[in-house]
Amino acid sequence: MEKSLLLEFLGDTPLLRIIDFLIENRIFDYTKTEIAENAGISRASLYKVWPMVEQYDLVKKSRKIGNTILYKLNKENPVVQELIELDFKISKEYADTLIKKQMIVASSA
Repeated sequence: MEKSLLLEFLGDTPLLRIIDFLIENRIFDYTKTEIAENAGISRASLYKVWPMVEQYDLVKKSRKIGNTILYKLNKENPVVQELIELDFKISKEYADTLIKKQMIVASSA
């Protein structure tokens, strides 16, 4: 599993993997099991950090199917908004750096 730029920049922890996965897939909702699987962490790791995820309202319950609750990123949360903005800025800076490097290579050829 390739690390995202956000994980490379902030560090690779279970909490950041969860946040990174939810940012990248913010239009969808997921069960806790799906979040753990897609974030590349164990269910035990998810359950260790999940209280913090809920305490800071990083996710919201989107719907319930039977006894299963689905969650999605809480885009109204100011911290989540800042993390999304940071992810965008890191990606933009990375893309700008690649373009500059390509221009230098092209001009020296």
